Amino acid sequence: MTISTKGRYALKIMIDLAKNGDGSYIPVKKIAERQGLPHKYLEHILPVLKKNHIVEGQHGKAADTA
Repeated sequence: MTISTKGRYALKIMIDLAKNGDGSYIPVKKIAERQGLPHKYLEHILPVLKKNHIVEGQHGKAADTA
């Protein structure tokens, strides 16, 4: 079975959140840096995860300081 790049990146996001999450919001930039993934690509994957109730999200500057 082959997993697409988008699928692999989604798994990396979820693993990163599980390892580094403490209940507060984590900026996409930090996940991208830790995983060595393109920030813009993650911005396309996270809405899909949010829509399917896999992750919670918050937009804007408040999300970066949370």
